[in-house]
Amino acid sequence: VQLQAFGGGLVQAGGSLRLACAASGGTFSVFDMGWFRQAPGKEREFVVGISRNGYITRSADSVKGRFTISRDNAKNTVYLQMNSLKPEDTAVYYCATSLRFVVPTRADEYDNWGQGTQVTVSS
Repeated sequence: VQLQAFGGGLVQAGGSLRLACAASGGTFSVFDMGWFRQAPGKEREFVVGISRNGYITRSADSVKGRFTISRDNAKNTVYLQMNSLKPEDTAVYYCATSLRFVVPTRADEYDNWGQGTQVTVSS
């Protein structure tokens, strides 16, 4: 499956962005989906994840209450709604697929990765 993430950009602190990740070439609904991010000089970190049926979500503590993941299996797309953005949210955001059944939070439990989209939050 191929993934393409888009929707990143430059936003002021306190603002919002909505990222999308479109999948093609596979059966989207069999995958748990995750969003990760990587800031310069830092390791890639888990942000949010969602189960294949959309019923279960997980979020990193740093984004709880601000970021929401959702998916539309009919459109083969997963979304990341980011509100109350902070400068420390600045990173390249990646979407990824997993065949695990527990909405994993480790990057090595995800198999396919999109190319990433840059999110920059100015103070």
